[in-house]
Amino acid sequence: MLPLAYYGDVVLREKAEPISEITHELKKLVEEMIETMDACEGIGLAAPQVHHSIRLFVMRKPLETESDRVELGEVKVFINPKLSEFSEETWEAPEGCLSIPTLRASVKRPKEITVEYMSLDGKIYKERYAGWEAKVILHENDHLEGILFIDRLDPKQQERLKPFLQNLEKRVHDGRAL
Repeated sequence: MLPLAYYGDVVLREKAEPISEITHELKKLVEEMIETMDACEGIGLAAPQVHHSIRLFVMRKPLETESDRVELGEVKVFINPKLSEFSEETWEAPEGCLSIPTLRASVKRPKEITVEYMSLDGKIYKERYAGWEAKVILHENDHLEGILFIDRLDPKQQERLKPFLQNLEKRVHDGRAL
C-alpha cells in the first residue's frame, strides 16, 4: 500500500505534470494505486494523493442503484484527462476524500461532463459521464489541479471547518498518526 498525502502536504496543492509515456513504472504505480484505493475503501484516487504529482487518477466505476447507496464496479484509469462539455444542470451530494479523513460535505457539481483521456494501453478515449461517475471524475481531476473538495464549499462552510483542518494539518506536520 502506498503512503497517502494528507491535508497540509504540499503535493496536494501542486498542479500535476502531464505523463509523456506509458512505462513499466507507471503501470506498477497504477497497480499500487488501485490496491491503496481498495484498502482504504475509496472510490477514486489521484496520483498526487500518493505523492506523485502527475496527471493520473483511478476510480472504481460507481454503479447507481435504486437506493442512495453506491456500489462499486470495474476500475478505470485516466491518464492526462481533459474535461469539457459541462452540463448546466448541477446536483449536490456528499463527498469525502482519503486525504482529508473523516470529513464529508456536500459539493455542487455539473451533473454531466465529457472527458478525453488516455487509458493504460495508450488508447485515447472521449466519453460522456453523468451522475456519480461524473462527480468522482470531477473530484479526482481537481486533485490534478491542486484543488481539494473543501475549496468548492461556500465561505461559511469553509470557515466552520478551519479548526478541524488546522488540527489535521498540525497532526500531519508533527507526523502523528491519523
